[in-house]
Amino acid sequence: MNPLLRNSEAHVFVDSFTVLKLSFEDEHHLDRVLRLEETDPVTVSDGQGKWATATWSRRRGLELTSQVHAEPERPTLTIGCAIPKGDKPELVVQKLTELGINRIVLFETARSVVRWDADRRSKQAERLHRIAREASMQSRRTYLPRLEFSTFERLIEQNGMAIAEPGGRDPIDEAVTGVLVGPEGGFDRDELDFAVPKVGLSRHILRVETAAIVAGSMLVARHG
Repeated sequence: MNPLLRNSEAHVFVDSFTVLKLSFEDEHHLDRVLRLEETDPVTVSDGQGKWATATWSRRRGLELTSQVHAEPERPTLTIGCAIPKGDKPELVVQKLTELGINRIVLFETARSVVRWDADRRSKQAERLHRIAREASMQSRRTYLPRLEFSTFERLIEQNGMAIAEPGGRDPIDEAVTGVLVGPEGGFDRDELDFAVPKVGLSRHILRVETAAIVAGSMLVARHG
């Protein structure tokens, strides 16, 4: 990580470097929570790999103090996770974002207990995007992760996918760029019959959210 990103007092996102406008929530965080001085260094990103150093004050707003840097886009690493119970989707999104996973997909399977209708999905999408953004600020990401909803059938047909399965003996190698984590009851036999790698994450049975985080760690470690 660039030392300027690591050592900034805060990291924030804007829609564009053409108009350096922060959200009300971010302004409040810088002003009232962090109580930044006008000379405190911050970093600002557009969420698409571009970033720069800046200063911020309520009086003058954001003012860039460096040229705009552009980080190269990394290979897409995907974690697909069967929708877990309660507030666990927030934990999954937060931790996968911090790890560096750049595509997070929630889906339903034959044995899924949690199923979201269109209204529930819309509300959850708004909240999870906010969680991902906050986690990206904390971890100094310059690319915001993609959050998606899909189905097992669509995901399993995509290149580079593997299934997390207790006892799986296949490695996470260069060809594996995505891991699908099933629900509490696991994948059913028809889902396991797909000819994709089956990777083991632990000698023990993991909760859905734990398995997603472990799989994300292994993907990032393998691909760097």
